[in-house]
Amino acid sequence: MNVADSEIKSLLTSYPKIAVYGLSNDPSKPSHYVPVYIRDKGWGVVGTYPKEHSVGGFIIYKSLKDVPKEDRKFIDVFRSSDKIPEVIDEILNLGGTEVIWLQLGISHPEAEKKAEEAGIRVVSNRCLIIEHRNYF
Repeated sequence: MNVADSEIKSLLTSYPKIAVYGLSNDPSKPSHYVPVYIRDKGWGVVGTYPKEHSVGGFIIYKSLKDVPKEDRKFIDVFRSSDKIPEVIDEILNLGGTEVIWLQLGISHPEAEKKAEEAGIRVVSNRCLIIEHRNYF
């Protein structure tokens, strides 16, 4: 993680739109209720999920490459830590991403370093709900 605690609030206020990688159709999972919370706090939220769904009224794309470039500057990732290297590679190949946020319990130091070396700001093992409540 290359974002200091003191930068979290600024980061959250700088990006009005968030793409959620792995936005679940199961309302009981964090990968669904975290995006709902963030949307309800005023952020624009789009998601990716390999299976089509419309739960929560979100625009859901089958893959990250289908998400418009302007909507993937800030990507909130809900994938297991062992999948992060391939997620980072996908993000780097597409380009245009400025922030990668790995949700609570998710980290992969080597992949994070690769993203950081490409100029992307990385937050790992942090929950957007918790961080939002800390600052707003």
